[in-house]
Amino acid sequence: MESTRLANGFRTGLLVLEYFAALSALGGGVLGVFANGAGVPLSYLAGTPFDSYRVPGVILAVVVGGTQLAAAITLQRRTTWALRISTVAGFGMLIWIFVELAIISQYSWLQTLYFAVGGLEVIGVLLLLGVLPRPLDQVAHPVSVRAGAVREID
Repeated sequence: MESTRLANGFRTGLLVLEYFAALSALGGGVLGVFANGAGVPLSYLAGTPFDSYRVPGVILAVVVGGTQLAAAITLQRRTTWALRISTVAGFGMLIWIFVELAIISQYSWLQTLYFAVGGLEVIGVLLLLGVLPRPLDQVAHPVSVRAGAVREID
């Protein structure tokens, strides 16, 4: 029972991260396309293949935001592909931040935030799959002692 509650907590946390990331990426993409970066200096794009924030905005909204939204929806509906799509979304966010840093060579605290979101998504999937030990799995199981015999209580 405790394990089910813990798994539901991890699932809910992952769901919140994915909806947050989806809304953020879609919002950032819209600002990139329609407001040309919404105040982000165009000088950040010097030496890149982009002369405006329109193409990166489309990529951010469609690819990053789209996979995050797909991950959130499938996780909420508990489909069989939910954790696979969540993994793609988490790694997609990590890749987006790596590429962004490599291309523009500018740092913002938002990059740390979204890198952490992507990393937490991947960790959440690993916890739900049981690949990483869950925190309460380390707690000793309660035991019952009766007439000298010890048995675990499930």
